[in-house]
Amino acid sequence: MRYAEVSVNSPIARRRTFSYTIPDNLAVEVGQAVWVPFGEKTLQGIVLELSSQPAVAETREIIDVIGPEPVLSPPYVPLARWISEHYLSPLFEAVALMLPPGFERKANTIISTTQRVQDVASLTEVQRQVLALVLAQGRVDQRKLEKTLGKKKAPTIVSQLVRQGLLSRSYELGPVRVKPKAELYISLVNRHTESPMLTAKQAILFEFMREQPSPVPWAQAREKTGVTRAAAEALVRKGLVAFQQIEVKREPISFTDISVSSPLRLTTAQELALKSIADAINAGKPAVFLLHGVTGSGKTEVYMQSLAEAVRSARRGIVLVPEIALTPQTIERFASRFPHRVAVLHSQLSLGEQFDEWHRIRSGEFDVVIGPRSAIFAPQSELGLIIIDEEHEWTYKQQDKSPHYHTRDVAIKLAELTGAVVVLGSATPDVATYYKALQGDYKLLELPERVVPSAGAPMPQVEVVDMREELKAGNRSLFSRSLAQAVNEAVAGGGQVILFLNRRGGATFVQCRRCGFVLRCRHCDVALTQHINENILTCHQCNYKMPVPQVCPRCSSRHIKFLGIGTQKLEQEVGYTFPRARRLRWDSDVTGRRSSHEEILGRFCNREAEILIGTQMVAKGLDIPTVTLVGVVSAGTGLHLPDFRAGERTFQLLSQVAGRAGRGELGGKVILQTFSPEHYCIQAAAGHDYAAFYEKEITYRRQLHNPPFTRLALLVYAHTNEVRCQRETERMKDWLVAETEARGISDISIIGPAPAYLHRLRGRYRWQLVLRGSGLSVFLSSVPFPQGWVMDIDPVSLI
Repeated sequence: MRYAEVSVNSPIARRRTFSYTIPDNLAVEVGQAVWVPFGEKTLQGIVLELSSQPAVAETREIIDVIGPEPVLSPPYVPLARWISEHYLSPLFEAVALMLPPGFERKANTIISTTQRVQDVASLTEVQRQVLALVLAQGRVDQRKLEKTLGKKKAPTIVSQLVRQGLLSRSYELGPVRVKPKAELYISLVNRHTESPMLTAKQAILFEFMREQPSPVPWAQAREKTGVTRAAAEALVRKGLVAFQQIEVKREPISFTDISVSSPLRLTTAQELALKSIADAINAGKPAVFLLHGVTGSGKTEVYMQSLAEAVRSARRGIVLVPEIALTPQTIERFASRFPHRVAVLHSQLSLGEQFDEWHRIRSGEFDVVIGPRSAIFAPQSELGLIIIDEEHEWTYKQQDKSPHYHTRDVAIKLAELTGAVVVLGSATPDVATYYKALQGDYKLLELPERVVPSAGAPMPQVEVVDMREELKAGNRSLFSRSLAQAVNEAVAGGGQVILFLNRRGGATFVQCRRCGFVLRCRHCDVALTQHINENILTCHQCNYKMPVPQVCPRCSSRHIKFLGIGTQKLEQEVGYTFPRARRLRWDSDVTGRRSSHEEILGRFCNREAEILIGTQMVAKGLDIPTVTLVGVVSAGTGLHLPDFRAGERTFQLLSQVAGRAGRGELGGKVILQTFSPEHYCIQAAAGHDYAAFYEKEITYRRQLHNPPFTRLALLVYAHTNEVRCQRETERMKDWLVAETEARGISDISIIGPAPAYLHRLRGRYRWQLVLRGSGLSVFLSSVPFPQGWVMDIDPVSLI
């Protein structure tokens, strides 16, 4: 007998596989998708291992395979296991990261009547209501009952009626979510056929088809000829043309407007970096490089020439960017160097586009795959090079759902499994990354000088403005005198301006000036943000919305004040202060449509505006030579948050946004407005001095025993009852302390319990524990966490 260890798509499967017998008539391979029985249901599963002995005494048979080929290639099976074990996620959730888009299908619960007849008088009103609904329709999807009765109540009532024999439950798989796209084509049957007797319309279509070298889409033929389907069907009956369904690819990239580019001449530093990377690629052994280059130092050119070296070695690459907003500009650069050999994967593509791109990548059609963090799981065969641009960005960590993986660590593990080379690029590397490079764990490559607009070009001049002095001088504007003057000079001189503020919306909170009441979200422990254009208040955590009140809800006073500023308010103030300057805003409130990022960037690059106002989207990766001034409206916004990485993140953000200036012949200037001008992060960013920042930061990390000198795990418990939430966290703290003592573990310390920074989120109170030490994944893997706990190994933030 043959047996398979299968990861099953069920929440109760957790981090384990299940043993199944392989029927003699099925050919099953590792990585193959299968249908398996699981309880009363038929569920999807992925085969992770084949064996001659099962892990349990009694096994059930695999029902069938889903498709003839494995959906996971060999390296991704151990990668999925590693993600599950390291980040303590359910195994199938780790596997699902690597599956084709639209693959997962849930089992729907179908409720049907039975033949049993019973006096319904003994039933409750709700039970009679459910029974009557099912009797009327014969069979009902349980989700329909849940909409009527609620998600908790409906299953309870159904279970009661099932136990009484009045209803039965069965399970059906949901519909296939996405399929290959087929389009109707028309073709000529015989090109050498003489023109027969035809009507005028038939003759037009027949002559058109004789001019076509290959089948054409019927929609195109109809548009070109004006012929109806009836005329075409007449030609089909005469054996002159034929219709056929042809599979077509949904292509998210249009290469028509992208000009082919040639490799640029490299500086000495770039050549040294490229040689090191190329040697590692040709050696075929895993290696990790940190490419530390100042903004504008030509890191992208090193990336592209490294990829060209990988392609010459019959290998392929993956290029990761931190934001979907950066993808269009990155695609254009790489597509110009690798025409028609670049794929893109990200969540703003339609499901059909993602499906087609994934399958074309797996078939080996592309040399390069570009995308945000999820693109690391693209099925790129013969993987030789993984590039993570702006490797310091926190968006490479998946925080909103399990698994809470970090792309950098996943990429390094994937490189170990495939023999690929990893290049981590940044002007402001993560402190832990730079520490590992100095320790020799990674190979450090330096690009210390700018190459734009020419080799050795100076970094932009940075001026720090103390906003406390501005207030003393009577200036209560959002703009310091220095910034206002610089904006006017830049616009008058034909330059463009980027104004950066890392808060969206209008006012960041609304307060009654009589009683002090602040309007807060009903579901979260945060103040509501005013959005000027819609005239509403919005919670930026759960998206709760309410109209702007005319009077205070507590004291009925009309003295309501809008305080704080976001990008909408900044845009309004720019209009008042610089009325002749055209302006654009780039934040998540104006980029809901798929092409919004490209449109806003294109308009600014085409000089349709002099001033671009934005959040962190404008801070990363933009290369616009006409930008001569960058103004940071509030440089210390996140500096004093209760997180040990607050200073690091502030320094990185300021350094990155400052790097957008001075990339053209006109040079550039940066103005940082702040109430904390003496802070070491502000001073280091103003001096473009990463070394000074690093020395200060690593000293504090060592003193306080924070990463990279230890590992962290963030444990958060959430519940609708605040008292129960606190008690469960205290209970878990006691259990963990007792467990460390029982095992004789001395290097794990526990901080907390304490309320989370966002104490109430989406209606649930949150308390947290922070574990500090080594071997945290192994230690926590055996802990019986009840429902409601979320574990984040190696968190990028503690708030």
